[in-house]
Amino acid sequence: MGSMVLLDLMGGVALLLWGLHMVRSGIMRAFGSNFRRVLGTALRNRFLALLAGIGVTALLQSSTATGLLMTSFAARGLVELVPGLAVMLGANVGTTLIVQPLSFDVFAVAPVLFLVGLLAFNIGGRTITRDLGRVSIGLGLMLLALHILIDTLAPAESVPSVRIVLGAITAEPVLCVLFAAALTWAAHSSAAVVLLVMSLAYSHFVSPIAALALVLGANLASRRLPLGNLLNRAVGVVLVLPFLQPITDLFAQFDPNPARMAADFHTVFNVALALAFIFLLDGIARVLVWLLPEPAKLADPAVPLYLDEAAISSPSVALVCAAREALRMGDVIEAMLKQAMTALSNNDRKLAAEVSRMDNIVDRLDEAIKLYVTKLTRESLDDREGARAMEIIAFAINLEHIGDIIDKNLMELTAKKIKHKYEFSKEGAAELDSFHKRILENLKFAFSVFINQDVPTARKLIEEKTKLRAAELGSADNHLTRLREGRPESIETSSLHLDILRDLKRIHSHICSVAYPVLEAAGELQPNRLKDSDASEVLPLSRRPS
Repeated sequence: MGSMVLLDLMGGVALLLWGLHMVRSGIMRAFGSNFRRVLGTALRNRFLALLAGIGVTALLQSSTATGLLMTSFAARGLVELVPGLAVMLGANVGTTLIVQPLSFDVFAVAPVLFLVGLLAFNIGGRTITRDLGRVSIGLGLMLLALHILIDTLAPAESVPSVRIVLGAITAEPVLCVLFAAALTWAAHSSAAVVLLVMSLAYSHFVSPIAALALVLGANLASRRLPLGNLLNRAVGVVLVLPFLQPITDLFAQFDPNPARMAADFHTVFNVALALAFIFLLDGIARVLVWLLPEPAKLADPAVPLYLDEAAISSPSVALVCAAREALRMGDVIEAMLKQAMTALSNNDRKLAAEVSRMDNIVDRLDEAIKLYVTKLTRESLDDREGARAMEIIAFAINLEHIGDIIDKNLMELTAKKIKHKYEFSKEGAAELDSFHKRILENLKFAFSVFINQDVPTARKLIEEKTKLRAAELGSADNHLTRLREGRPESIETSSLHLDILRDLKRIHSHICSVAYPVLEAAGELQPNRLKDSDASEVLPLSRRPS
């Protein structure tokens, strides 16, 4: 009997946590950008920051989620410590607000919430209506979870082993604080733990004083809150813990219901903390700065290393600086191209996400290079310097296009392959790998052409473009042969295989673009192709001069 009660209890808590997650994620999807704007506006004043923290967290039901929003501001240097701590004080109060309505007997509303939520979720499409439907379902799940907890605990009053365990844990207020703190750390939700405490108190499993001590513990632990906010809560717990008995007697005079008592204490405790510490945040901020000095920042890979503004007045030097930065951008592209195929072959979702993040580095470097060279062109450049400036911009633009193809196309194909658990045939995987290796090799040739303006290597790149086109057609023919043979893996991955070939060929076209200015300057190009005298080596027989 005791083990079944424990299992039902754990199931109820899991359902409660999932309901909270649905409420939080639905609100965030519907109004996430608005929350960022509200917090950004409120950060100018500690009192506005306190109110914003209450409002945002009341909707998200997660002080951790509010903390993550604050972290995004801090990472960009947009928030000072004092208003940031004020937001977190408000977040502590905001987490109590959902506990208040759920402390009443509102289970009858759950079916209505499920029905409304399901209708909104199914008919809403990709709109706020669908997100709010998710919120409604989450609230219904929370009510259902509380009902399950109360129904589970009611017959367990007669089970001696359950009462012995809970009695041992809740016999001392200090043990209650530590136990609830551990539960909150594990559940990542003080609101969920307080709701569980309410269920225990309602079923008379814990005494009123033990319920308040458990609430203190739930307020103490939250693993991602800033240290300052944790210190505020710790001080509050230490100050209140010795006076739990008179506080319990005081709350009992207003409402003897132990579940309501726990909810009211949770709210009053956090409001009192906010009022007490809102005027002390300057001193707390100074202590935190002393305890946690600003760490040395890691180098941002998207920050240019070679674009020396002082060199703008010397065009020849500045062009070398820009070329070095463009080559550095090329190194990022090379890493993306390598890792993209690894992620595709190994179904590595984490690596695919890393490749997409690297595209942001490429975009920022591209903008920096173009801005730098544009400044440079305002100086007096001779024809050779002007042509080189345009070559650098064109090279950076082509690299940026390659990054977009990898991120927007190849990584989407990777996600599709992972989602549907597709696998290439052994021959198909080998063909794609060979095709990819040739492109990587030609990327190195492109770097050489860009730096050395080497005509023979430039010609080799253009020749490779024609050969690779033939290789693409050959690989596509082989794939179609496997399709005709009825191979299941080839049938499943047909469009995937051909799309990857297409995107790799597009990447190769951008790589080869670096060769055209060099060949044109050397007089090696006719308007549309290599000179006929040498093009016969690479052109199809049908297009060779007779």
